[in-house]
Amino acid sequence: MSETASPILELQGVDTFYGPVQAHFGLSLQVGKGEIVCLLGGNASGKSTTMKLILGLVKPSAGDVRVDGVSTLKLKTPQIVRLGVGTVPEARRLFGAMSVRENLLMGAFTRDDKVAIAADLDRVLALFPRVAQRLSQQAGTLSGGEQQMVAMARALMGRPRVVIMDEPTMGLSPLWVERVLELIREINGRGVSIFMVEQNASLALRIAHRGYVLQTGRIVLEGRASDLLVDARIRDAYLGGAEAA
Repeated sequence: MSETASPILELQGVDTFYGPVQAHFGLSLQVGKGEIVCLLGGNASGKSTTMKLILGLVKPSAGDVRVDGVSTLKLKTPQIVRLGVGTVPEARRLFGAMSVRENLLMGAFTRDDKVAIAADLDRVLALFPRVAQRLSQQAGTLSGGEQQMVAMARALMGRPRVVIMDEPTMGLSPLWVERVLELIREINGRGVSIFMVEQNASLALRIAHRGYVLQTGRIVLEGRASDLLVDARIRDAYLGGAEAA
């Protein structure tokens, strides 16, 4: 990200606790406008808590979380979504008994502009033609890859400026993984910033502009994705057979 550019998403010196257990220690990271940024780290590194912080589900004991310069510390999740934050949660989290169409419209739950919502639905379905073919189908009956597409399409229905994605390729076949990565690039190419936690470090760094490595609640490494991809520390920890989850 350019040093003069204002970040769309920023965590500044964040400390987070679960009771007496500290999950983050001075956590600072940024996502610039138009960027894909990935967060890598092992189990219990604090990645999931980072996602919850951004959505306001967890509040820090110190530091700040800002969306386009606006602090979210006193905001609830719907208010944060209205600032332009979309989410693709881990394991999709669709409403299985509801139709695909109903799930997509849930992505616009903070909006009341019905004409614009209908127009956005058309645009989203043009990007996800496979989803368009399943509109009346119960979401729970779709394949894992199809459900992931619905989750991504649902996030776009809120007109986000940044989408946070938690393990977007987890549990998918290789063909679906490639399709999801293509869609992430395409969404980003339309001006939407992406912040993603991904279990596969090589995949994440392949499509990201920048990356951070989180270890026991601290950022221990950051830089351009192309540099991290060839960094010996990344290779040994995440690309040499160890998972990056």
